[in-house]
Amino acid sequence: MTVGLIFLLFGCTASRHEIQLKTWGEPFTGMEFVFVNGGCYMMGDNFGDGYEVEHPVHEVCVNGFWMGKYEVTQGQWEKVMGTNPSHFRNGHDYPVETVNWDDAQEFVRKLNQINGKGFRLPTEAEWEYAARSGGKKEKWAGTNKESELGEYAWYVVNSGVKTHPVGQKRANGLGLYDMSGNVWEWVQDWYDKSYYKESPRDNPVGPNRLRTYRAVRGGSCYDGAQNVRTSNRSGAIGPRARNPFTGFRLVFAAQ
Repeated sequence: MTVGLIFLLFGCTASRHEIQLKTWGEPFTGMEFVFVNGGCYMMGDNFGDGYEVEHPVHEVCVNGFWMGKYEVTQGQWEKVMGTNPSHFRNGHDYPVETVNWDDAQEFVRKLNQINGKGFRLPTEAEWEYAARSGGKKEKWAGTNKESELGEYAWYVVNSGVKTHPVGQKRANGLGLYDMSGNVWEWVQDWYDKSYYKESPRDNPVGPNRLRTYRAVRGGSCYDGAQNVRTSNRSGAIGPRARNPFTGFRLVFAAQ
């Protein structure tokens, strides 16, 4: 594995600080991954203004994993699948969308045939831990201030209700982009409104019983600030449904 170290500098008028990232590039697609150290955090609505499905807040611990720095792009999808199903076809750097959960699984299967790395969709627990910059009490990916949200996310206030190229906004504390907004992201789990009441502490993978919906996370360019929060979870579309506001990003386990 070829691993690089990248330093992100976030500037402000008062101070500058740097974040060291352990990164890896997938050679066939050029997809970039960031290593996420494992840890424990309080999953769910830590601010008291979320939805019922984000409760109860509960402790979760996840092992370390590699996560896509960006949402999977249309160009990357085309390299693997040979087609582009997206509605917003404005360039290869735009997130692929109008793909359902089964489509994402087929992409994973083909990419794993090419690479053998063991790519998959993140679990809900992994996704939220990464979106919250390693499980911090972070309302949106990168910030707790709604006044700053436009610096980190494409959402209904600034998006023009259309997707935008990945990585144009500021990254969160782990160097991950567009975890809030741009497109909803499929995760691996079945969606269950009451799952948090029975979730195990260590590496939860969602309900072990079939449900109607798969979970999506992160909100989209169509959504307001409430729906692009890091703890927001939805199962509003079935695993075979497609819409122009849903895409995905990949993870693979630490080696």
